[in-house]
This record gives sequence, structure tokens and C-alpha cells, in this order.
Amino acid sequence: MNKSDLLSLFSSDYKKYYHVSLFDRLGFARQKCTLCGRCFWSILHKDICPDHENYSFIGNPPTTKRLSYTQTWSEISKYFRKNGHHIVSRYPVVCRWREDLYYTIASIVDFQRIAENQVIFEIPKNPLIVPQMCLRFNDIENVGSTGRHYTSFCMIGQTCDADSPGGYWKDRCIDLDFGLLVDVLGIPPTEITFVEDVWIGAGAFGSSLEYFVRGLELGNAVFTEFEGTETDYRVMKNKIIDMGAGLERLSWITNGTSTSYDCTFDHVLGKILDQNQVNFSNALGSENRINDLLSDYFSKVSSKLEVNNDISLTRKQVAKEMGIEVSKLNEIVVPFESLYTIIDHVRTLVFAISDGSLPSNVGGGYNLRVILRRTLSLLKQLRFDLKITDVVDLHIEHLASIYPELKDFRDDIHTILKIESERFLETQNRITNITSKIKKQKNKLNIDDLLRLYESDGVTPDYLVENGLLDAIPSNFYTRLAEIHSTNKGQKVESNKLNFKEDIDFTSFEKTKLIYYENPLQFVFSAKVVKVFDGNYVVLDRTSFYPRGGGQEPDHGFIGSNRVDNVIKLRDIVIHHVDGECNAKEGDILSCVVDRERRYAITRNHTSTHIVNHASKSVLGSWVWQNSAFKEEKYARLDITHHSSLSRQEMQAIEKRANDIVRQNLPVSIDFYERGIAEQNYGFTIYQGGVVPSNNVRIVKVGALDIEACGGTHVFYTGEIGLIKILKTERIQDGVVRIEFVAGANALDRVQSQDDQVHSLAARLGTSREKLLETLSKTLSDLDKSKKKLKNLLRSTSPLFIEKVIKESKRLDLPHNNNTKTLRFYLNNDENHDEEFHLAAGKLSTERDDDLVYIGIISQEAKAIKIVVFCGKVAANVIGANAIAGAIAKSFGGSGGGTIHFGQGGGNFLEKINIFEGNLPDLLRNLLVSKS
Repeated sequence: MNKSDLLSLFSSDYKKYYHVSLFDRLGFARQKCTLCGRCFWSILHKDICPDHENYSFIGNPPTTKRLSYTQTWSEISKYFRKNGHHIVSRYPVVCRWREDLYYTIASIVDFQRIAENQVIFEIPKNPLIVPQMCLRFNDIENVGSTGRHYTSFCMIGQTCDADSPGGYWKDRCIDLDFGLLVDVLGIPPTEITFVEDVWIGAGAFGSSLEYFVRGLELGNAVFTEFEGTETDYRVMKNKIIDMGAGLERLSWITNGTSTSYDCTFDHVLGKILDQNQVNFSNALGSENRINDLLSDYFSKVSSKLEVNNDISLTRKQVAKEMGIEVSKLNEIVVPFESLYTIIDHVRTLVFAISDGSLPSNVGGGYNLRVILRRTLSLLKQLRFDLKITDVVDLHIEHLASIYPELKDFRDDIHTILKIESERFLETQNRITNITSKIKKQKNKLNIDDLLRLYESDGVTPDYLVENGLLDAIPSNFYTRLAEIHSTNKGQKVESNKLNFKEDIDFTSFEKTKLIYYENPLQFVFSAKVVKVFDGNYVVLDRTSFYPRGGGQEPDHGFIGSNRVDNVIKLRDIVIHHVDGECNAKEGDILSCVVDRERRYAITRNHTSTHIVNHASKSVLGSWVWQNSAFKEEKYARLDITHHSSLSRQEMQAIEKRANDIVRQNLPVSIDFYERGIAEQNYGFTIYQGGVVPSNNVRIVKVGALDIEACGGTHVFYTGEIGLIKILKTERIQDGVVRIEFVAGANALDRVQSQDDQVHSLAARLGTSREKLLETLSKTLSDLDKSKKKLKNLLRSTSPLFIEKVIKESKRLDLPHNNNTKTLRFYLNNDENHDEEFHLAAGKLSTERDDDLVYIGIISQEAKAIKIVVFCGKVAANVIGANAIAGAIAKSFGGSGGGTIHFGQGGGNFLEKINIFEGNLPDLLRNLLVSKS
């Protein structure tokens, strides 16, 4: 059964699923569309449903009220508060509480949690309303063109649990929504049409009533009452009201502007157009004429794009209806479409970056980079005196009454956008060269070419249009791009899932009692054996062994006489792997010991991870989030979201901040909360380590500085850590930096090891530690002077040595082009001659003798050698220095190459040096044979 079948099923029993008391009170009649057969409810008689109506409200709104975007929300919030609803602040647009989504795509997502493939609704207040900003990237090409598509939009979410205190069901929901339209927006009841529909998503579904006014859908009230799939479902214990209405559309219906952008972005648009004029040729008519054309165009194009998604084709159709040439229509429309697109895309970036998502080449950040680079291309085309950060400031100013938190992130948003803009500019020369080649080839570009150009070279289709290489952006370009980099996260692989030989039903076991939570300092305990299987897997009724999880490695120790080398947790059961076969029987009581020192070391590293994460955010910026982490006995690493590699100064600042927290000896407290309460109390920064699969959330607080949901082991006070030492940092992928560090005794060991190296270096240089840098600098300076002296000495003595090389070089007769060619070669493996000597001697000697091959062998540390080869002009053309260097290096177990005049290589088989000289003539002859 698909959605259409489900709709037919519900509509066949419409009194149960769609009929509400409002329809009887006000005379709404059920009618059927003559074009598509959909059923709808309206006071007036209609032949067709709203899906087939044009937008007749543009230029003629159905209300005398004119509500701006922010005023519309203000009036809605007052209305719902008056009617007993709690006003809840928006949730982040970065959907960290769902493993299957990067971004929040609907208001109901705020309250959905997925556990074991089942949706759970957790509603913090009942009933509530939320102005949820949502991000969607499946219609990027339509943004700016249709008058109504966005990559970010505010979904007013009216949500309640129908079966809990304060809840209500269909009658009350539709009464409220009808009141919203009539009493708040001032729309006459005869203008409103309710359309029967079905909503399916995230493992739940139900009937729904969409409501329209003059062809525009304003909202959709979903009555979620079933869970499962369309073919295998059951009635939910608690039914959910999920009404979503676009704030952009609710404001638009009261204003009737040419596009929804004109009222949604009224403040931003007004400020930009006050300072920048869109210039049109006089042939297009007066300003009033242009405004009328824009209004007429967008009212027509919006309804047509419901049916046909090709903007280029639609524009041609509309131009014909309007009696205007397409070129003239483009001249009027395109600048406004570009400006609308820029403003929309920047708003999306403002919310995404403020909530901790960075533009990048991976994951959800890819879509942010797509719209950012599209914005920069369009800004360049418009030639406005406008920077992207100017648009950011206008959005923050405009939205302050709804989203006051945005101003706190202004500087961070500026920082990220400036960095990304500079990176984009760095690619422009390369892009210019690529487009020049495309012009010369004169090939028509298809969508696959465009995708390849964008993916591999960063060439945006907007840039190609601007440069005349593309007539129009294909309607499905950005859709295809979004499909390549899906906005849904891939499912994580469960690393603890093992392939057991025996088929064990773990659901029949009592859950393991977790001593490591109840008493983390109990390392010696007794436990009853519940099950032994596959010879070396043991399940106990209680355990102090911490299992692998959340990036923390497991405890080791002993169960009886068997050494424990791995521990995992499957749902509520802890499974121990022992080295060797366990002979214990079910019911046996065994003595168990956890490796105390290993646990302490891992525990210090785990708490240090929280501290380093907080320190990184403090030093670098609010965009820093934990990407992943790993904690073991000797070492820990933390991967954070950050735009660039860390400088040494940044690394040291993070290390200093982390150790400041250690020295403060802050308490580390651990408490359990219901998930909804934890989210409301501490926000969504608790999800640094990813999604929590349980409603019972374990919150770890490091003082009041760092508060995270975490299942790992931790110290009681930060002072127990002693010391945190960062070993190194590296950028492991676009937008992710890895910090490797050690803590506690391991950190002290590392510091002492480095101290020993400094002491040894000072001793070898014959100086004190205090004067080490000064002495090292002087030593290096003296070394440079010595090299210069050596070169001067070589110049003065080289004529004598060159004469020696030429005189002592050995003759080599080689068959060449049916003749015998005589070359000479000289092998120099004198240990007193360094590389500088060989480079000078080889070059000078082969310049003197065109038939000469000079071969230098330089002994290096760790029993390695370096080979340099020079060939005179004749020898170079007969054999070639690169071939000789490669062959010699190969005989020493290495490789080499170069040019025919100079070659070099290396190897490790130093023991072959004694037999090498005798084999050299044959090696050169074989080279010539193989070459010929």
C-alpha cells in the first residue's frame, strides 16, 4: 500500500478520518475535484481543488491586514498563548538528536527520537508552538525563481500529545487553525479550503487536512495515530497533533506581494535596494510598468512550476502569455531572482553556522558550500556594492525579535564566511582557465559535464551562464548535486556487533547490573556466571568491567583465572571476552579483578577529552563541536569541527586553557535525566558524542564549563588528571581537525621524555639548557659557514681531483648502433666525501669529458646509501644518468631516477657495497642492451 492507496483508504471512511465539527457548524461541504479526484471541504461550491488554482491573492490579498514577517509571528504567538499553548524556542537547525538527518527539516523533527527503528515522540510542553527554522536542499534551483521556494524557512509547529494532560485531537486542532486564519490573519471563512491528505514519515503516519487560501497552501494539520509501515502498522498509544505552517506563507497571504520573498525579506531587501539600484533600459517601460510585470510574472510562474519543474521552459510559456520577449523578461526578472537567492542562501548560512555546521566537502556541510559559492557567484554578477557579511548583519537585525540568539554568533559567522570567500576567490584563476578551454572546444555541456565541473573544479553553473557557456541552469542540477551528497546521514556501523558461533537469545537474559556506574571505584567483585558460549565469551549477572563504547576502550583484568581482553555491551547485556577457554559453568560464583591502572589512565583521558573539547571551543570559536573521539590507556584523540589546520599558537592556547581547568580542580558530577528535561535544561550541546539511544540520559558536568551526555568513566575532580599534553594536531579532512594528547602519568612521561631529549641535545652541543637555542643557532650558523668554506676549498682543489677522476676512470667498450662505443666511468665511494663534494665533482668532471660517467656512493645513517650519477653529453645520450641511478639503486634494494644528465637514488643493502664495484661494468652493458 503506497501513499495514494492509503489516502483512498482514509477517504473511503472520511467521517472517521477527516470530518470535524467545524465543518458542520459553518457549512463546509465535502467536494471532489473534477481534474484529479481529490476530496476537499469548502463553504463555496468548487469544481477543482486548490492544487489546480492559480495564485489569485497576488496583488489582491484576501484580508485588510498587512502583517510583516516578524509581526505575523508576534500575532501567532499571542494567539496560541491565549489558547493555552506553551511557546518553545526553536531547536537547532543542525539535527544532532537524530542519526539519520544532518539538518532539521520540519518542526515535528524537534520532538522525534529514533530508537531501534521506532519513532518516539518526546514533547517537552503540552500543547506547544515553536517557530522552527528548517533547512532543505532539494529545491535549490527553484529558490529565487518561483517566488516561494527557500533553502531555509520557518515552520510554525503546533504540536501536542492528544492523550496526555493538555492535549486535544482533530476538532480542537482545526478550530484553532481556522481561528488563526480568520481571527489573526483576517481571512474570510469562504476563502478557506481544507484538502484531505496523508502524511508518512519516520515510522509513523496519519490522515491530514491541508488548508489553502486562493491557491496557496498555508498549513497542514497531521493527525499522527499509527506507527509502523503502511502495510504493517498499529495504533499508537499516544496520538500526536503535528500542524506545520510556513511563516513565510502566512505573511505573504496578508500582503499579496509579487513573491513571498518581498514580505519575508522586506527589511533586508529594502536596505539593500536603498543603497543599490537595479538599472533597466528605458525600452522596458516605467518603474510602475516593471512592478506590474514582476507581479504578473510571479503569479503565473508559481502555479505553473507546481506542474512543470523546468524554469527555462516555464519562463518561455509565461513570456508568451504576457506578450513580452523572453530576453526582455529575463532582463527584468533575473536581477531580482538573483537578489532573492542571495538573501535566502545567506539566511540559511546564518542559522547553520550559528548552530555549529561548517561549509565543507563532506556531509551536510557540502550543501552549505554549494549555496555559499552560488551566493558569491551571484553577488559578482549583480555588481552591487554589497558584501556577504552585510547581508548577514541585515538578517540578524531583522530577526532579532524572533531569534535574539543570532547576534551572539555574528562575529563567528563573519569569520567563517570570510575564510570561505577567500578560498573561493583563490579558485577563480583556475576557473577562468577552465572556461577558456571550454569556449575553444565549443562543445555543448550536459548536466553530467556540469556536475563534474562543479565537483572537481568548483565551476558553478551560474558562472557558466554569466560567461555565455550555458543558456540556463538545468532545472534538476542542484537536485542531482544534493542526491550525490545526501542530506541524510549514513547509518553508523555498530562496532560492538560480533559474529558469535552460537545463536544466543540475549533478550531472555536479565540485564547486567552495572557496578562501574554504581561504584566506579570497586575493582574487585564477585559475580555469578549467567552464560558461557563460544568457549571464551562470558556473561555475568553483575560487572565492574566497563565495555567498549562512546570511543572509550574497554577494561581489562581477570574473571577467575581467565584474562579479560575485551568487553562489549549489547543492549542491556555486558559480554566479556577472555583469553583462552573459560571452563566455568552457569551459576558458578567467580572472583573478578579489573585492571585498576588501565582504568585510571583511560578515565583521565576521557575527562581530558571533555576538557580539551571545551578549551578548543573557547579558543577557536563557537563552530567547534566534537566530531569523534578515542580514549585508550596510553593515548587519546579528539576530532573537532574547524575550518583550518591549527597553528602552533592555537595549539598552545588550547593546551594552556585545558590545564587551567585541570588546576582549578573543578568537580565532575554525573546525574541521570529524562532526555527532554536534559535538552531543555542544558541545550543540544549535550550531544557532543552523538545521539543517545535512551530516554534516560547520563549527563556529565565538568564544573559549569562543559556539560555533555556521556556514558564513559570520569574522574571526580579535574585536579586528578594532573597534566594534559597535546602531542600533535592535523587536519584529517575538510572541516575536521584531529588533536592527539595524553593525560596524567602518560603526560608526565611524555614531558620527561622531551626533557631528556633537550638535555641530551644540550650535552652534545656542550652548553647549558638555558643557552641551548643560542648555541644551536650559532652551531647552525657555523655549519653554513663551514659549507661555504668547503665549497671554496673544493673549487681550489677540484682541478686536481678532476684530473684524478679523468685519469683513473675506467674504459668501457659498449656495442652501439652496429659499432663499438667507448665510454669511461668513475666510481667514487670514499667515505670522506659528502654529497656536496660529489655534486661539485660530478658536475665539473662530466663537463670536462663528454664520454664520462661519474658515480658517487654516499653512506648515510641507518645503513642506507645515496647514489648520485652524472653523465657527459655523449654518455647521457648513450645510456643516461637516470637509467644508471635507477639500476644501481635497485641492486641495493631501492629506487632512483632523474634526467639523462643527472640521476640520483637510494638503497639499504649496504652489505653489497663490496661486490658492487666488480659488477658495475656488466650492469652498464646490460643497461645499454635493454635500452637498444
